[in-house]
Amino acid sequence: MTGVGSGTLASFERATYAKIARRILPLLFLGYFVAILDRVNVGFAKLQMAGELGLSDAVYGFGAGVFFFGYFLFEVPSNLVLARVGARRWIARIMITWGVVSAAFVFLGDLRWGPLAGAFGLTDPEFSFYLLRFVLGVAEAGFFPGVILYLTYWFPSRRRAHAVALFIIAIPLASAVGAPVSGLILEFLDGSVAMRGWQWLFLLEALPAIGLGLVLLAKLPDGPRDAPWLSEEECAFVEAKLAEDEAAKAGTGHRTRLSAVLLDWRVWAFALADFLRAVINNTLNFWMPTLVQELGIDKGAYLKVGLVTAIPWGVAAMAMVLIARSSDRTGERCWHATLSIMLSFAGLLMLSFAGHSAVVSVVALALVATGAMAWLAIFWTMPTAFLSGAAAAAGIAWINAISQLGGFVGPDLLGRVRESTAGDNTPAFLMMAVAALAVAGLTLLLAGRDKVRA
Repeated sequence: MTGVGSGTLASFERATYAKIARRILPLLFLGYFVAILDRVNVGFAKLQMAGELGLSDAVYGFGAGVFFFGYFLFEVPSNLVLARVGARRWIARIMITWGVVSAAFVFLGDLRWGPLAGAFGLTDPEFSFYLLRFVLGVAEAGFFPGVILYLTYWFPSRRRAHAVALFIIAIPLASAVGAPVSGLILEFLDGSVAMRGWQWLFLLEALPAIGLGLVLLAKLPDGPRDAPWLSEEECAFVEAKLAEDEAAKAGTGHRTRLSAVLLDWRVWAFALADFLRAVINNTLNFWMPTLVQELGIDKGAYLKVGLVTAIPWGVAAMAMVLIARSSDRTGERCWHATLSIMLSFAGLLMLSFAGHSAVVSVVALALVATGAMAWLAIFWTMPTAFLSGAAAAAGIAWINAISQLGGFVGPDLLGRVRESTAGDNTPAFLMMAVAALAVAGLTLLLAGRDKVRA
């Protein structure tokens, strides 16, 4: 290749993708880190907010999950807009609007709705909680599938699992880092400037989203041709690799037209698998602070809750990257993904029968988080292996939109089970264990029979 100099083609390729990863993945990671922080900090806020505002476990579970209805309704339209106007402007818009909405939770106990809340049989705080969670979902809709689509503009399929893992590592890290930070805010800012700790939590963790949205607007290129830091030769190389990817899709029954997406059984099977994974993941996201506190930690020791909560997510973050890297290096997807989700199955069984043993419960939570996160990193290499063009934008969004409904089912399920069983989580954990087994079966069906290939 002209201009490569004395280096080999392989070293040129490694250097090119390393440069791309350094330039775009930190920005995308930070964006998703802040998104997850703003999405799940309600789990820590609950430790103070629920008692103060009179929110029961069932109300909290429903409100935590109703976020995903707004996300679901606007997921596909958002991704189609991104494909039309470009990632830079649309991802920045998403971040700024969700930052504003997240900050509005500060006023959760002050909003008055008159007869409107009563018409739904709700108190003012309950109505406000449901409404703001729904609007937050609308504001954030499209961020995750938009980034997954965006990564297909840069990385060929054989490099994509590692790239996706370095992006979605934000999920466990936001929880691992955010947990002790949230605990600090709750414990030490409570009462400052006449605001409760949970109000400070929403305010302080919303501001970075607005600032980072402005940074993305200035720095994120829409694609290789818009990246001033790529040489012409590097850009042409990336485009050639992506073209090879597209040509390889011809043997997988690939889809390029929007109308074909909803007629492809694989899209629906992928959506079901990710829906069931989301039931597990989001139950952890929204309930782990409560589950950890119930291991015997004092009610006001929010920092300690945060530090213990960080352990499962920290383990998941490290394991996810290692498993995804192994999957990319070997090119094997099926067993990497299947065995990962079986870790979640084992952890959920341990949670079901561990009682309140602190050590066993924390190990079990780490297994559940690790399995679900590692599976997710590998999962997104599969649908992008046969979706192209408008079908990629719509298909990725549709799969993720369906999975977001799992984000409602999981938190709501655990809230209702706890309310009906005087706090016993076992029935919910057993149901989620069955869901993990179903995910394993669907993964074998989709990847094990070469229906899709990396």
